[in-house]
Amino acid sequence: MKPRQTVARRWVTLGGLAALALGAFGAGEAQAASVEDLYRGKTLTILLGHPPGGSYDLYGQLAAAHMGRFIPGNPNIIVQHMPGGGGSKGAAHYMANVEADGMTIALLPDTMAHVQLLRPKRGKWDSSKIRYIGRFAPTNSAFAIHRDAAAKTIEDLKTVQTTAGCTGKSSRSAQMPALLKNLAGMNLKLICGYKGSSAATLAVLKREVDMVNKAWPAFKSGNAAELQSGELVIILQSGLERDPDLPNVPLLQEIVDDPKAKEIMEFSSAAAPIGRSLMTKEGVPADVLAALRAAFQEMVVDEEFLADAKRRKADIIPASGEDMEKILAKILSASPELVKSAKAAMDTSSAASTN
Repeated sequence: MKPRQTVARRWVTLGGLAALALGAFGAGEAQAASVEDLYRGKTLTILLGHPPGGSYDLYGQLAAAHMGRFIPGNPNIIVQHMPGGGGSKGAAHYMANVEADGMTIALLPDTMAHVQLLRPKRGKWDSSKIRYIGRFAPTNSAFAIHRDAAAKTIEDLKTVQTTAGCTGKSSRSAQMPALLKNLAGMNLKLICGYKGSSAATLAVLKREVDMVNKAWPAFKSGNAAELQSGELVIILQSGLERDPDLPNVPLLQEIVDDPKAKEIMEFSSAAAPIGRSLMTKEGVPADVLAALRAAFQEMVVDEEFLADAKRRKADIIPASGEDMEKILAKILSASPELVKSAKAAMDTSSAASTN
């Protein structure tokens, strides 16, 4: 009897596993159907915290043109702009007011964790609740000066007063020059209030200011002619590694000798690997997040998508949403002492206004 009982138990176990497998298969089908039902005949919105033009719009429009083909239900996708505060207005709205139902995703500043830590009165959100979908490309910030500016070199910038155009005082376009002013001893005067990075760049070209810093992809896609002609000259970049397009342009941390200054500049540049990444937030159903992540990964290797990205001069160096969340967690783990020092070094209170 014992052998028969053993065999019987074995078959019962196998039968149970088979039933579980069929149940899991059925659940997977139900989840897929649920996501398809959510998106079929609907419009998915990509919220941007920046105005048209620039690298956020570049990648937002690229996703809008292609990602719907890979999402179950094939939704129409539109881009919505909510500029203000260097992206903080859109970020605050998205994290506080947008329902976590998967119908609105976002392409917001890679520096949301930095804003939360450094300017908590403005960054009234919990960055740990961000759920990244996937990264298009890392994004170093590049500093460009006009060829007719009095300062021509990094050493010149320490003695010759140079005006730097920026958007909001809390934006990276202001904070990064502030680092140079406060840690590298550069004689910079910040002038903030330009309506987006494209407007600040135009101010350099019109000779209203001498310098501007913005994402390298924005320079690459929007100012190729001026870079080619030498009207704009890239002299510095921020990031953790030099961009492959800018192998001879030094990083901020490479132009200072003080170890503390290096640490602050590296921390301040730590979001560059997150770059231009699509995100949603905590509360979005797990099956919806999984579907969006899978759709993103399919999109970034699609030949039609890659051809369009090449036409738009958009670099595609993709990474997973899970990997971006690991970088985010590392930024959020910065010590209070480092955050305090970075906050002081990025002080933009002395910036003048365009108005």
